[in-house]
Amino acid sequence: MRFVIAFVGGSLLALFAGTASAQRVGEVGVDWLGNDIIVEAIKDPKVEGVTCHVSFFERGVIDRLQKGNWFEDPSDSSIACRQTGPITIGDIALGKSGEEVFKQGISLIWKKQVVNRIYDRENNTLIYLSHSRQVQQGSAKMSISSIPLFGQQVVWTKGKPE
Repeated sequence: MRFVIAFVGGSLLALFAGTASAQRVGEVGVDWLGNDIIVEAIKDPKVEGVTCHVSFFERGVIDRLQKGNWFEDPSDSSIACRQTGPITIGDIALGKSGEEVFKQGISLIWKKQVVNRIYDRENNTLIYLSHSRQVQQGSAKMSISSIPLFGQQVVWTKGKPE
């Protein structure tokens, strides 16, 4: 089952060039049903020197058999982003909705785990928001992390926005 979801999710993810890819850095078993908490590292493709770690719940085969709903994982996720090197900011979206940095399927077709980056100009801060996007019945489950740029030697390749 994980293979099917990973294959379909990975195939769909490949269609969206420009978004970051995730590297699985941790996997913690939480029960005897095969359920796991997965931790992935995501490097922002337009902001060098920033890495986000996202954790989410991945249901095991036994849990899927017991509860049905074979083709999706819960919408829960958590995110923590930190400076991991010198920061160089490329051509990023500066609007209120920011831009999508990463997405992956957490159901066979309709549900995605998404990370958006928003630049808070007034506070000179990058904000990263982890949430799920669904066709209907969107989830209010989200997590947020921020990278303050104040006092940092940040390079803006297109010049710092005023």
